[in-house]
Amino acid sequence: MNRRFCLGLLSTVTLLGGFVATDALSNCHAADLEIGAKAPDFKAKGVDGKEISLAQAKGAKATVIAFTCNRCPVAIAYEDRFIDFQKKYAGKDVKFIAINVNSSEDLQAMKQRVEEKGINYPYAYDQSGDSARAFGARVTPHIFVLDGEGKLAYQGSFDDKQDGPTKAHVENAVKALMEGKQPEVKSTRPFGCGIRPNKG
Repeated sequence: MNRRFCLGLLSTVTLLGGFVATDALSNCHAADLEIGAKAPDFKAKGVDGKEISLAQAKGAKATVIAFTCNRCPVAIAYEDRFIDFQKKYAGKDVKFIAINVNSSEDLQAMKQRVEEKGINYPYAYDQSGDSARAFGARVTPHIFVLDGEGKLAYQGSFDDKQDGPTKAHVENAVKALMEGKQPEVKSTRPFGCGIRPNKG
């Protein structure tokens, strides 16, 4: 897509508060990571000051990477679901890692949010935005589920809708991987606020 158009569209979305992610804006991001492709490693600083990387998930039967943020209403609405997921699957060979790449946010605000909300999963800030570009993350939240070999098994939304969900896409994918199977649903359309990383 034309770079000038993308920059103009991004400015428009920013003026509107960034709360609506359009298909056109999505196309301005990197190409999607293909299902079955090896996920790229990343390094980001956790709210505890320690480095978080994909290598730390080695040995897990399933790894959930959630691109999220502090300000998007949709991302905020999913925090409780992420917390419940972590409570349910902690210690069961399942890793959950949340990453924030938005240039308008910072690690201190993330740390404060963790303390206020009682977030129980690793939450990291990738100031470079490289991880979002490598995965092809478009919105917050945008979820990527990896199998035991670090290959992409599912990408898209956490479930089918913000209010009254009936399809637990991520949990279904994780359950399949824990049973040594591949998810029946491998890709869905994520919904949320457009990701706004620093320029790469």
